[in-house]
Amino acid sequence: MTTQFSLAHLTVLGCAPPEMIYIASRAGYDFVSIRPIYMGLPGEPNYALADNKEMLKQTKTALVDTGIKLLDIELAKVADNIDPKKYVPAFEVAAELGGRHVLSSIWTPERNFAIECFSEICDLAKTYGLTVELEYVPIASVNTLAGALDVLHTANRDNAGIMIDIHHFHRAGDKLEELAAIPREKLRFVHLCDAPAEIPGTKEEMTRILREARSYVGEGGIDVAAIIHQLPELPYSIELPNLARVKELGYGEHAKRCLQTAKDYLAAHPRQNKVLCQA
Repeated sequence: MTTQFSLAHLTVLGCAPPEMIYIASRAGYDFVSIRPIYMGLPGEPNYALADNKEMLKQTKTALVDTGIKLLDIELAKVADNIDPKKYVPAFEVAAELGGRHVLSSIWTPERNFAIECFSEICDLAKTYGLTVELEYVPIASVNTLAGALDVLHTANRDNAGIMIDIHHFHRAGDKLEELAAIPREKLRFVHLCDAPAEIPGTKEEMTRILREARSYVGEGGIDVAAIIHQLPELPYSIELPNLARVKELGYGEHAKRCLQTAKDYLAAHPRQNKVLCQA
């Protein structure tokens, strides 16, 4: 099976969806993963396509022009004071653009509330033919694989899945054998990147690397191959924000190098053993 790659929006966050699609096409990606849900983070551009009809039109045109497909949208996060119904316009946009998945993460410590909201997000997304992939994040409330699986099993939604981010898996201190607990049908794509081996001792430094200083695959200290070899063949969404590289190279060249270094690494580390995941 030919390995497929998506350009994740955080890698080129300064680019609006139409521009990132053309960048992805020139670099050789198969998909894009966009952020049409505005999160209101400091310095983050607003790409809420449901509210910007002209940008939505340009995004459609870019997808048609390039043949690039939409893999997923983000981020339908679970947090206090956020009604899951606010994500419906973004789900409509994702379906209109031919998207497949919605990325979600949990930022409330209230387990029951989190599961209730995540379940509602899954139910709303299902109406639009979308799956919901739960991503655990080291600075969020659900920050380990075990925690994510607990939510997944308790919510018990057939369109719910789990998304492994290589950076987050390493930072969580998860073990390779834990990946066996994930049913194969619950895995639909992976976030691919690298990072320094040393786990930061503060949330601030963890956040900095997570959002602006990840490494090209093979140039950090994570044993990326050991992780991905325990997963089935899946599309790789390259989420690799690095402000220094962008400043040096520009978004287009950075995106191109993200893809080429990933391909070089995978070629140098071929699969040899069966994965641990359940059949």
